[in-house]
Amino acid sequence: MVKPTLKGRWGGVGKDQWNNWRWQLQNSIKTLVQLEQYINLTDDEVAGVKHAESNFRMAITPYFLKLADPDNPNCPIRKQFIPTIQESYVSPADMLDPCGEDAHTPVPGLVHRYPDRVLLLVSDFCASYCRYCTRSRLVGNQTFMMTDALLERVAEYLESHKKIRDVLISGGDPLTMSTSRLEKIVARLHRIPNIEMLRIGTRVPILLPQRIDDELVEMLHKYHPFYMSIHFNHSKEITKEVRKACAKIADAGIPMGSQTVLLKGVNDRPTVMKKLMQDLLKIRVRPYYIYQCDPVVGTEHMRTSLSVGIRIMEKLRGHTTGYGVPTFVIDGPGGGGKIPVGPNYLMAAENGKVFLRNYQGRIFIYEEPPVAEPSLAQV
Repeated sequence: MVKPTLKGRWGGVGKDQWNNWRWQLQNSIKTLVQLEQYINLTDDEVAGVKHAESNFRMAITPYFLKLADPDNPNCPIRKQFIPTIQESYVSPADMLDPCGEDAHTPVPGLVHRYPDRVLLLVSDFCASYCRYCTRSRLVGNQTFMMTDALLERVAEYLESHKKIRDVLISGGDPLTMSTSRLEKIVARLHRIPNIEMLRIGTRVPILLPQRIDDELVEMLHKYHPFYMSIHFNHSKEITKEVRKACAKIADAGIPMGSQTVLLKGVNDRPTVMKKLMQDLLKIRVRPYYIYQCDPVVGTEHMRTSLSVGIRIMEKLRGHTTGYGVPTFVIDGPGGGGKIPVGPNYLMAAENGKVFLRNYQGRIFIYEEPPVAEPSLAQV
């Protein structure tokens, strides 16, 4: 059997085409026949791709598929983006909408769950589809887009709820939109007096780094304070193209944070996660969250026990730069929001003494100041 190679199909593609983000999207790998040209698929993967055809669609950009090991089914790229038959198995814990977003949607596309911030879904289209996607019930159908009329309804809601000060623009992936269309959305939100900051949640700098061009970053630069949350899961994703894309974003004054999902067989070892956190700092991306994988329908095979994440946090805190230690969270199933979890460093507190454990397991005592009785002026 001749091993598949990416050089076969794309060897004749010129640099101008390969570096064109629209070409990458138009030539995404979406079918079993296409995928088999480049990857020696396992029986589980073949069955998974067939199952995905009528369920949660598969799509992978040529650029990103080129990073996958064609012979190793344990490759972290393959495990994230190539379906397996395990997706057809439904666990009793699985949920269609694990974050409870639909119940907190006062206007189509707008999720208002926290007091001072909202999530705005502007599209259901992504550059590639992660197999553990929290919004697999919504994305991939190409039936939803934030129209001008709907954007005005969103703006009216935000203007009438003055406690809202922060908007996270997500989807789908907002950076798959044209720069002009995205600017319409960003500019309208920026004009709302109570909105103090805007954020974009994206995986495009990893899956489609060609999209991060001068036109895009210059546009975003006009709407400071502006932040970007990027979804990194493994150091293999940090290529020279990704480093270049992140440099453009950082040089435009846009702070970047990483949101990482804990995935079985991808990043569930402390050494793998620590390397990712350190590699992110080198490209000016601040590790922000590690998420326990949401209990989305068909994802039980990708989820770890909670103890795995806690163990990873034990091996980060004190063992690497503090900037490289994110917060480990669970999104409370059903809409509870982000709940921090982690190692217990507070051992006991009694008689004004607090007993603390450090990263080495050593116990230290901190003596609290005495609690003074309130003075007459304070009563």
